[in-house]
Amino acid sequence: MSALAAPRVVDDETRLLAELVPLAGARVVDLGCGAAEFSRRLLEGGLVASVEALEVDRVQHARNLAAPAVPGLAFGEGGADDIPFAEGTFDLALMLKSLHHVPPARLDRALDEVARVLRPGGWLYASEPVFAGDFNEIMRIFHDEEAARAAAIDAIARSVARGRFEALAQVHFVAPIAFRDFADFETRMMGVTHSALDRSGATVARVRERFDRHLGPAGARFDRPMRVDLLRKMAP
Repeated sequence: MSALAAPRVVDDETRLLAELVPLAGARVVDLGCGAAEFSRRLLEGGLVASVEALEVDRVQHARNLAAPAVPGLAFGEGGADDIPFAEGTFDLALMLKSLHHVPPARLDRALDEVARVLRPGGWLYASEPVFAGDFNEIMRIFHDEEAARAAAIDAIARSVARGRFEALAQVHFVAPIAFRDFADFETRMMGVTHSALDRSGATVARVRERFDRHLGPAGARFDRPMRVDLLRKMAP
């Protein structure tokens, strides 16, 4: 019996997106954009025409507005469950590690909203972390997202069953992430403003002990397992 192939390593997810979706001239909505690094790369590489980037975290939204402008990129404040655009506005919706942040009771509405603002035949690219791996074992100490991620995946399946979307592909890959030291990890992963995290002294000590097991002279590197669900809006 032949061994199973190792998961593909994806350093820049914009390349994976470009393999799966025709991007030329696309009008994009980035839902839960964070710092909008992904959307900036899409526009700076000339891959899409425009991006409306929405963020529900007011602190991050203010930072986005203050950041250097990128032609074609506009920022708005709002969540996926109430998208402030007209029906059929976009060719592509991006949800990058953001679907599981939608409250479970609002997930079905959020995916209905995504379908509403997409043109018929428009794409939803939902990229979610898989609840597994060494990095996840560190993160779950202070931010356990197991139930939230499962709820997001279940909502995707319901949206297909309800005829909102057609499921086209499911892609599994690993995304590398590296940190210089624990201070770098603490700033980037425990200093976020979009979620309420357990930052008690005892918790930080547990996180550091687990993190230091992976720390070497060049820092710490992890391969995060990821899952992409590629969906297309069903025609009326």
